[in-house]
Amino acid sequence: MPDTSPTGLDFTVEVDAEQDLALGATRADALVTVRATTGGAGEAGARVPRGAEILVMDRSLSMVGFGKLDEAKRAACAAIDTLRDGTLLGIVAGDHRATVIYPPHGDTLAVVDEAVRENAKSCVAAQLAQGGTAIGTWLTAARSLFERSAGRGDVCHAVLYTDGKNEHETSEQLDAALASCGDRFTCDVRGLGDGWNYDELLRITQALHGEADAVVDISDLTEDFVRLMRRAQEIVLPRSTLGLRITELFRLESVRQTWPAEVDLTAQAVDDGGGLVQVPLGAWSPESKGYQVTLRFEAGTLPVDDPVRACGITVHGESQGEGKGEGEQTHLTPEASLIVRQRSVPAFKLSVSAGMTRVESTRELGMAMRALADAHDQGDSARADTELRLALRMAEHLGDTRRLELLRSVAEPGPVPVVRRGVTRGQMQRIGVVSSRTGRPQTGEVTPSALPDGATDSARCPRCDASVQPDERFCECGYEVRLGSGA
Repeated sequence: MPDTSPTGLDFTVEVDAEQDLALGATRADALVTVRATTGGAGEAGARVPRGAEILVMDRSLSMVGFGKLDEAKRAACAAIDTLRDGTLLGIVAGDHRATVIYPPHGDTLAVVDEAVRENAKSCVAAQLAQGGTAIGTWLTAARSLFERSAGRGDVCHAVLYTDGKNEHETSEQLDAALASCGDRFTCDVRGLGDGWNYDELLRITQALHGEADAVVDISDLTEDFVRLMRRAQEIVLPRSTLGLRITELFRLESVRQTWPAEVDLTAQAVDDGGGLVQVPLGAWSPESKGYQVTLRFEAGTLPVDDPVRACGITVHGESQGEGKGEGEQTHLTPEASLIVRQRSVPAFKLSVSAGMTRVESTRELGMAMRALADAHDQGDSARADTELRLALRMAEHLGDTRRLELLRSVAEPGPVPVVRRGVTRGQMQRIGVVSSRTGRPQTGEVTPSALPDGATDSARCPRCDASVQPDERFCECGYEVRLGSGA
């Protein structure tokens, strides 16, 4: 059931788990669905959070080629024009260093108005390509700007693009930067052209709760940036956590976001020492997300045929109302329970959860897509062909139309699919970066129609432009399609 909160969103949490565990089992899994919807009592007294936006521009020397820097400037200017008055704005230009180019003094973010927009666009237009690539340094500069200007109740969001590999800092330096930025702001990342690495983009967005994608045709960057800016301005809750109150016989093994993107959140989990493990979930707009919680226990420690409460599950958010302490945690949902029961029968006599089977199959599809991108990058055409055929079969079996279409775009037509000649590195890197995008499970979990009465045709999602059927309220990307939204 939903809980009334000061966030402007009504949250619900649902737990789907196989209650019966086989004799000798040592693992318990639960699929957790968290939904945030608008309307209802949650809107009463809600404070609209202030937005804080930082554009991180790659101006390394490789941006000279193919008009990339000019197109990136156009995209950044269009994004600036999209921002509402009152939004905090900063721009970081990155090469092997990070330079705050706007505001010019570089100490704090500027408050957007018409004059600020024009000044910011002038600074963007003046940029020249130079130097190398050090993405962790760019992100650290963005974090410092946010810390000097934005409060905990502000929605801090960054957009970063790069056309190259992170060659001017080590992998360990990037990891350290991501750890310092974690749960401070959300960051969406784009790879331009052919020279970037999908695994670096995924590392960034998994740590910073953003979306990674490729812009293979550079002329598409402006439209993409505008979409990202508009989506960022729909965020209502800047920070949230999944609370896991695990009982004594169990321990946490892993927490993974399963949709709309596959993300391993285990390393981000924090035990508060009082029996509650909190897992950062990032910011929320009206949307729906899924998670897999895996617990371990010692064989033979559970009573046979008696229900046992393994874990209580809640969603927490930081209060934004007046009179609340900064960063104070508030419950956004009542506590849901993961109940298990040790049975006296072996595993083959117990049914397997259809939802869990799909989650595992979806994860295997992502692994096959990444293996395909890696094999192509290494010049191993035979292995790339094998991984392509495996990924195609999995996507067809799952009915994953979005990833299936992407895989078919790099396949040579024929009875035995192979990687098409002439496929660019950028196209294959996009296979790798989209491998984590799982979409919404097709299991009838959508709620009643949010389209106008009498509508029969599919509509378009305002976030990702995917088709949304009349009997669905949530798009595959997790976005809530609302009445009168224009979807």
